[in-house]
Amino acid sequence: MPASKLGQQGMMSKKVAIIGAGASGLTAIKSCLEEGLEPTCFERSTDIGGLWRFTHDIEEGRGSIYSSVATNTSKEMMSYSDFPMPNDFPVYPHHSKILEYLQLYTEHFNLRKHIQLNTEVCSVMKNSDFDTTGQWNIVTEKNGIKELATFDAVIVCSGHFSDPYLPLNSFPGIELFKGRYIHSRFYKTPENYLGKTVLIVGAGNSAGDIAAEISFTAKQVFLSTRQGTWIVSRISHNGFPIDMVLLRRWTTWLKNLLPFALSAKLNAKIFGRWFDHSNYGLEPKNRLKNPVVNDYLPCQILHGLIKVKPKIKEIKETSVIFEDNTETGRLDEIIFATGYNATFPFIDDPVMKLNENPVSMYKNVFPINLAKPTMAFLGLIQPLGSILPTTEIQARWAARVFKGKRGHLSNQKLMRRVRGGGPHPTLRGRRFGSGKAQIFQAHYIEYIDEVSKEIGNHPKILSLFFTDPRLALKIFFGPCTSYQYRLTGPGKWHGAREAILTQWDRTLNATRTRVIFKNHGTRSVLPTLLVFCTLTAAVYLGYKQLSFKKKNCNQYFSMIK
Repeated sequence: MPASKLGQQGMMSKKVAIIGAGASGLTAIKSCLEEGLEPTCFERSTDIGGLWRFTHDIEEGRGSIYSSVATNTSKEMMSYSDFPMPNDFPVYPHHSKILEYLQLYTEHFNLRKHIQLNTEVCSVMKNSDFDTTGQWNIVTEKNGIKELATFDAVIVCSGHFSDPYLPLNSFPGIELFKGRYIHSRFYKTPENYLGKTVLIVGAGNSAGDIAAEISFTAKQVFLSTRQGTWIVSRISHNGFPIDMVLLRRWTTWLKNLLPFALSAKLNAKIFGRWFDHSNYGLEPKNRLKNPVVNDYLPCQILHGLIKVKPKIKEIKETSVIFEDNTETGRLDEIIFATGYNATFPFIDDPVMKLNENPVSMYKNVFPINLAKPTMAFLGLIQPLGSILPTTEIQARWAARVFKGKRGHLSNQKLMRRVRGGGPHPTLRGRRFGSGKAQIFQAHYIEYIDEVSKEIGNHPKILSLFFTDPRLALKIFFGPCTSYQYRLTGPGKWHGAREAILTQWDRTLNATRTRVIFKNHGTRSVLPTLLVFCTLTAAVYLGYKQLSFKKKNCNQYFSMIK
């Protein structure tokens, strides 16, 4: 399996503590080694994997998944930038395959020797001379024995899926309910819901998955949503993975050219292609809302096994009344898929409490209230795309900053950059909505491009059109896979070009288990290029000839359908 080699480490001077050995923690170890830092990863559990290591029991401080979880991003979009998933892995792997991939990654780069298992981080405190050194004192506990050690930097990789957000005061009458209610964190399998009437509260990926799964065995499932949501299938046209079709640079470039109203309408048109969401009670209030990936939910609604309802008005002893004054009838169970709190109880400094405020973090990584940028958080973001490449590029950036090679910003510069850039809260609300789950959302390509520019490994697409046009076309018009961020700059990997050119081969290889003697190659880039030119011309003519009032927006949209 192709992969980049770790750089020459030489004399390791700076010690970095990494909290958590999940997908983020593992790539943080590797990134530190690439920069010649000395990482020590503390994992409170018995093995690596974090959220992706399924257990039937709920472990304190670690994310929990249900038995049937499979990825909603394809394996090529989900792979680390210098370690493609194996050819025989399915396009959308089961959670057990992701754990296997993380184990392969750990073994390939010899990361395990830097991990201390069964070791809990009890506290992270500033050193007495922090303003000068930026160092941290960390207390850990293993087998009942506590130890204190000093580190030059800290990377927090514990995630934000372990502290359930369950706002019971938002549901009047919940104390009267005689049935059982749980947070989705505690859901594992559907057997306990056989023949029961169940209410799922929420409309995120977990809510959709659980509602669809339970509906096969339950008597009736209700799905309550305040805002609505787009539902998209994993399968796009020609059977290609939807994220590999949608997440492309040229579509992002085109979207940014359009006025906000037209961009929202185009977004609704794309996400509404599968079915009319208004007929299913799902159409979101915010047309730019990120979609939920679910292949079964619409079918189960058609079967009548799932009924979509509005916000809860009142909970009674054996039923729930919704805002439209309809009632569930006798209700047995409620599952609240209401998200999680981003809490870090081991951090003692009150300045570090995030309070759900994205403005307190520079690009969702560096806290701005520190005199020295020696602490980084990975994964405090929900991109419209895969989280693994996102946290990887965050880790590469953090390691560079800790090494002092790039982006080593003073507290004052951080404050100015955060307050002077990034989406204003009002604009963020227009883009993603105003719910609790939306505070960490970001556009995938735009975000990783921003971070890659901080590192210095942003792909030089324009120059590639002259030096390597085949590769340039694949990068600009093809899926925005993470290998693009290994073509140049720090951490350059000589296998990146080949990984990009063969990404469709690895994708389709897993589905070709019965060989048909027919050319199944992916489409030529020429049709895509023609579509791109047509859309560009349409946008140009639209700007020249039409005003963007509502009536004219409708006329313009009909031109590009």
